[in-house]
Amino acid sequence: MNYFTIIGWLGVLLFVVSYLLLSLGKLKAEKPTYHWLNFLGALCLVINAVAIKDNPTIVVNTIWGLIAIFTVFKNLRV
Repeated sequence: MNYFTIIGWLGVLLFVVSYLLLSLGKLKAEKPTYHWLNFLGALCLVINAVAIKDNPTIVVNTIWGLIAIFTVFKNLRV
């Protein structure tokens, strides 16, 4: 297993944990922690996807990460 695969699995873990904590009511979608977990998960999956040249995964996770980071900064201004 190479470093890019490990980073990809870390991204999966971050996505799953963030969604699990949201579903269990331990995180709120309005809180930055949820969005930071999503951003970091997306970043990890983009790194992995670039390494294996998986363009659809690059696109969807780039968009996902941008939405997450946009929401963090939008909520900071409120």
